[in-house]
Amino acid sequence: MAMIRVEPVPVQVRADWFDGRPREITWNARRLRVTEIVRVRDETSAFPVVVGPRTIFEVDTPIARLTLSYRHRTRRWAIEGLDEGVRAA
Repeated sequence: MAMIRVEPVPVQVRADWFDGRPREITWNARRLRVTEIVRVRDETSAFPVVVGPRTIFEVDTPIARLTLSYRHRTRRWAIEGLDEGVRAA
């Protein structure tokens, strides 16, 4: 299955204190542990001035693979993609 792009959904993310990588996602009062960080895409040098830089994380959770974005200017996390076909082992 392929990653499905979704309208960005705001979520709460607990990140590592030192490197900023996501460790736990709270989405609709449900906590999802991040089991693996698959990819990191840093878009700090290629961003619209109005929106500001962002970092994209592709992470595995026990229920699905998610694409998380972190917008540096507003300090907000959002889910931008979902793939339930890929499950963490």
